[in-house]
Amino acid sequence: MAMAISRLQLLRPPPPPATSAASFLPNYPSPTPLRPNLHHKRFGYSPFIRSRSSEAPRASQSPSIVGDMLDYLNESWTQFHATAEAKRQLLAAGFDLLNESDRWELKPGGRYFFTRNMSSLVAFAVGEKYTAGNGFHVIAAHTDSPCLKLKPKSASTKSGYLMVNVQTYGAGLWHTWFDRDLSVAGRVILKTGDGDFMHKLVKVKRPLLRVPTLAIHLDRSVNSDGFKPNLENHLVPLLAKKLEEASVNLEEKNSQPWSSKSSHHSVLLQVLSEEIGCCINEIVGIELNVCDTQPSCLGGVNNEFIFSGRLDNLASSYCALRALIDSCKLPGDLSNEQAIRMVALFDNEEVGSDSVHGAGAPTMFQSMRRMVDCLANKYIGECAFERAIRQSFLVSADMAHGVHPNFSDKHEEHHRPELLKGVVIKHNANQRYATSGVTAFLFKEVANIHNLPIQEFVVRNDMGCGSTIGPILASGVGIRTVDCGIAQLSMHSVREICGKEDIDTAYKHFKAFYQTFSSIDKKLSVDY
Repeated sequence: MAMAISRLQLLRPPPPPATSAASFLPNYPSPTPLRPNLHHKRFGYSPFIRSRSSEAPRASQSPSIVGDMLDYLNESWTQFHATAEAKRQLLAAGFDLLNESDRWELKPGGRYFFTRNMSSLVAFAVGEKYTAGNGFHVIAAHTDSPCLKLKPKSASTKSGYLMVNVQTYGAGLWHTWFDRDLSVAGRVILKTGDGDFMHKLVKVKRPLLRVPTLAIHLDRSVNSDGFKPNLENHLVPLLAKKLEEASVNLEEKNSQPWSSKSSHHSVLLQVLSEEIGCCINEIVGIELNVCDTQPSCLGGVNNEFIFSGRLDNLASSYCALRALIDSCKLPGDLSNEQAIRMVALFDNEEVGSDSVHGAGAPTMFQSMRRMVDCLANKYIGECAFERAIRQSFLVSADMAHGVHPNFSDKHEEHHRPELLKGVVIKHNANQRYATSGVTAFLFKEVANIHNLPIQEFVVRNDMGCGSTIGPILASGVGIRTVDCGIAQLSMHSVREICGKEDIDTAYKHFKAFYQTFSSIDKKLSVDY
């Protein structure tokens, strides 16, 4: 850690003279972009761009993707927005959009993707030397994060306040959601003038909601006994003070009311309609998350950290997406590739993956079978798909537990991953992670060839172990799998922390996996 910080210090320009205490205040987003960037026109702030431009890249390294990932995080408030932004970037990179309901026409050298539910995505690039039966090289991650979601009937009132009823999604650190500037984002279904329906994403950037804590004067024992809110009664955001104009009955206000509109406060629907640019009557369905409005940014004295929500697992998702795009964007990048390079981003990992758009669905393997069929040129031969799976390899990428400086005893003594020390390979003898000795070796060999750091994690024997989509996908059809992730702190908090350099390291590791795994895999024989 000390060595990494000293290198960063050498790269930083001399600091300006401190003229007052204000010199030490956090650098919050400016409403004016600090330098030209396509994304800034959309977001209107860029504290991290100042940080990125103030550090000259090392000559031996490729340009950093950290600034672009922060753009991605700030755009991707929900799983829907994360998928839509991934879709935009794939289209900009020249990938062709497929529809699962249509007949596919694929060819070697082609690049394609499809979405499901606008919350999961599969993208792939076919090697120019691919033949039916060759393998798939896959990196899989997930788009969802623990959050609060609006209930189907969200409108309620308490003590003269308009409140918004929510459900807890996943295993969040819910106490971190109190006293935060919150808003809503997600999707709505609109009814058009011709009677059709339209799916549209929405994000209200300004703070709308707040879950206030109880003053210590009314709960004197909170610091000694702990903060133990009842999630049904106490984790309810307030929206507004109840006013006559804020509680108008929509069925009286609109000539063609949606019967379920009374389920949500009219002022909330009004905000949504203004954000979308439609009439309230056009809104016939909503699916909204409660989101923290504070932008993702760099932090730490040397800007060595990333402070953000949803790092678990959008950091992995973006590194995987960017690695795929950049591994096949130049002419000739796929000229010697015999496999199919793939990214799979799933929804609902935080609640078990058992959904039509989660890793528990056969989405990825159905698409693999379709690829084999499409590329077989009317001749498949014996069990081409099954042979392809035997030659395939899956990297399950999900964030990892970095050792906490104040709770280091929670980690096994010899397996304490650190921030800024590289990708973490996760092991568990009870198969909570899908890593084996062989898959760990192959993934480490990619790192060794490219001089990339690697770490390993094992949970303590006296503690339970989390899991990932790795075992789900590995057991689905028997694909070789390694579980890995970027070390972070504050996992499942509304605001998480990871190392800036680890983002670039993960990106390089994933890109190297796509570019070199075929040659590495050929050198190891296990079953014959």
